[in-house]
Amino acid sequence: MIRLRRRDRNALIAVVLTGVSLTAGGCVVVHGEREIVPTTTPAEAAKAVQEFTAAYNKADKAYDGSLDAAYTTGPLGVIDSARLKAGKITSPGGNPNHQPLALSDVQVTIPKKAGWPRWFVADAQANRGGSARWLLVFTRNDVAEPWQAAFLTLVAPGQLPALKRDTQGYAEEVPASSPELAVSTDQLSAAYAEYLRTGQGEFADGAYTSGLRATRDKATRPGLATQYIDEALNDSDYRPVAVRTADGGALVFFSGHNYTKQTAAAGTAVPTPNASVKALTTGEIKQSLTMEFVSNAVAVDPMKGVGDGKVSLLSRVEGLTGAKGE
Repeated sequence: MIRLRRRDRNALIAVVLTGVSLTAGGCVVVHGEREIVPTTTPAEAAKAVQEFTAAYNKADKAYDGSLDAAYTTGPLGVIDSARLKAGKITSPGGNPNHQPLALSDVQVTIPKKAGWPRWFVADAQANRGGSARWLLVFTRNDVAEPWQAAFLTLVAPGQLPALKRDTQGYAEEVPASSPELAVSTDQLSAAYAEYLRTGQGEFADGAYTSGLRATRDKATRPGLATQYIDEALNDSDYRPVAVRTADGGALVFFSGHNYTKQTAAAGTAVPTPNASVKALTTGEIKQSLTMEFVSNAVAVDPMKGVGDGKVSLLSRVEGLTGAKGE
């Protein structure tokens, strides 16, 4: 199971995810596990986006997670699965507010790498979410598998850094333990969780760093205590991926595991959760409610000694994946 942060954000994330639909497909011939080659072709990447979108729309319309399970994985997969599960419970007949997701101006970033997993990034304009660009990371572990969408973040126009590309337009993958970065990509999830707990670490101020900590500080009020637990989420389908920026840093996609526990004082009650939270709640809410979230984020991780040397979070999307009443 995996959790979100605040009940008030559940509806927001549900709205965002209700509009995301992409399907993964496409093939690439790999000439050996050690040869550095493009992870896919532009045509195959475009097909993957179309297939994911079609599958997502079918699943969203029916509130049936089996219809797009083959095309999602990682943080996006678990968030989407929980959303569809809650929707099926609250609206057994399907999604009464279904509006097909449409993606336009799809631009793909294809890195060169050796071996598996293989991945690429799709940057698109959606028919929801305002002017924000949708960034999706697609991945797969074998040529026989479909491409699956693993990360989804929304970034304001012009916010993405320039990427390093070769003469053919292909990007460069950044190794997980790159020592030249402010925080190595394989340590970024743990470092961010530590920052959220303590405020210590190499992170620039912003909405998803100092702003998020300030919001949490205001959550506890008389009669209701709110506690947060943040954990790294780094393994298997949740492994981070990173592409080299033009200045030598990295654009990193990573995920996290977050818990929010609300405990009411004696004689009072935990605020009544909304229908989606109730649908994913086990146990009886008597004195406390613990909500579980998974988040996916995108960050600019600079080279050590460049600028202020701090990691900047560009976007963070989280979703409720479970809850427990006690």
